[in-house]
Amino acid sequence: MTASVQESGTSPSADGRFKTGIWIFVLAFALWLLIPLAALFKAAPARIAAMTGVIFAANKALLLVCVAVMGRAGFQRLKAMVSGYVKGLSPADTVGPTRYAIGLVMFCLPLVSGLLVPYVDRLWPGLRPDIWPLQVLGDIMLLASFFVLGGDFWNKVRALFSRTAKVVETESMAPVETCSG
Repeated sequence: MTASVQESGTSPSADGRFKTGIWIFVLAFALWLLIPLAALFKAAPARIAAMTGVIFAANKALLLVCVAVMGRAGFQRLKAMVSGYVKGLSPADTVGPTRYAIGLVMFCLPLVSGLLVPYVDRLWPGLRPDIWPLQVLGDIMLLASFFVLGGDFWNKVRALFSRTAKVVETESMAPVETCSG
């Protein structure tokens, strides 16, 4: 007897293992959602810390189980699917001046407000409302600014952490005038 093969070239059992592996993969990362839920329901800090450690270990174990269930070919297929999705999220290399200005405001506003908060609280207590959704919004704005600013900005930020990075002038850069005297 010969095993039936689907049009995609995979056997039904391999396809079932792949789907099971995807569910295990999703579960491994969905477990992290239990931590904010525990904080929302006012769990003790020690319990949240213990839960974080257990979830960390369970996440690694579930990822290993995912690879074992899917097999090498299934895991390579999953990696190709995830990397294809992530490549679609990458920011454009160059952006226009308006988009760049908006992105700079989105980038600088959370940073400046984060730097000023301790001083404002010290000089004028009670002025700043301690609303955590606004703080989360600032964090999201900072992350979103990298997509608004484009890939060239991300390269500039990455160059900050490279000791050997150098500025290279191109024809599009305006010449720098120097005063001699």
